[in-house]
Amino acid sequence: MNPNEFEVHDARFRAMLQPNAPLEKLYGECLWAEGPVYFPAGDYLVWSDIPNSRMLRWAPGMGVGTFRANSNFSNGNTRDREGRLVTCEHGLRRVTRTEHDGTITVLASAYQGKRLNSPNDVIVKSDGSIWFTDPDYGILSDYEGGRADSEIGRCNVYRVMPASDEVALVADDFVKPNGLAFSPDESRLYIADSAASHIEGAPHHIRVFDVANGKLNHSREFVEIHEGVPDGMRVDEGGNVWTSALDGVHCYAPDGTLLGKILLPEVVANLTFGGLHRNRLFIAANTSLYSLHVAVRGAAT
Repeated sequence: MNPNEFEVHDARFRAMLQPNAPLEKLYGECLWAEGPVYFPAGDYLVWSDIPNSRMLRWAPGMGVGTFRANSNFSNGNTRDREGRLVTCEHGLRRVTRTEHDGTITVLASAYQGKRLNSPNDVIVKSDGSIWFTDPDYGILSDYEGGRADSEIGRCNVYRVMPASDEVALVADDFVKPNGLAFSPDESRLYIADSAASHIEGAPHHIRVFDVANGKLNHSREFVEIHEGVPDGMRVDEGGNVWTSALDGVHCYAPDGTLLGKILLPEVVANLTFGGLHRNRLFIAANTSLYSLHVAVRGAAT
């Protein structure tokens, strides 16, 4: 890596980098790149280009192609435990699953009879439950969805159990909940609040909760992001949190210590670990998709 492409704030961060690995720009023609998800079975990555209402696909040796031409302004994506794509759609204000035969199953579109705002990011727990955030970014304008009023009246975090279509509220005290990630043992859940992107003086931090019996307890601030706002995030095998920020990717130890930064020339929106050994960091940053091999592995999912 070029020394100008990272900052070391703690000596542990050096051991997490591959000094000879280049930061690669894989694609650069998005309007707002988001939601990268890696599929190990096919060794390929899918991500969203929200304003263009499309999803793109990258595979080694094959380059970039269109995965879904009309994605309903898709944002966050993940895989479930059966390797199926789970997607947050701003346009239709829902969370969907793409079955292996290509058909679409709607997992969540309303809470207590009221339409969701614009589901943003999503993760799947080992028990198959689907956890997602629902800020209002997709209904604020027609750029990332369709301008509309919130029927729920606030921005929440929800859970859907695999054997039920019930949408359960798990957190209702965020301003604009955004990215989320479990610790490797799933005893903690990290959730970003990115409200400062649109509201002066609003939160720009990551909170952490204890997880027990499908409920969140003991909320506390994990870190505050001083460069921009936190958006998408992922956790590695050691429990370190890798989060997006204005100046790149920030890496924090489980106790909240800033270990270091990977600096990029664009605002980072989201990231994921991929590659056959989960040691390749894919980064969705404004107009582009980047990748970087690191010396740690992403937590198994």
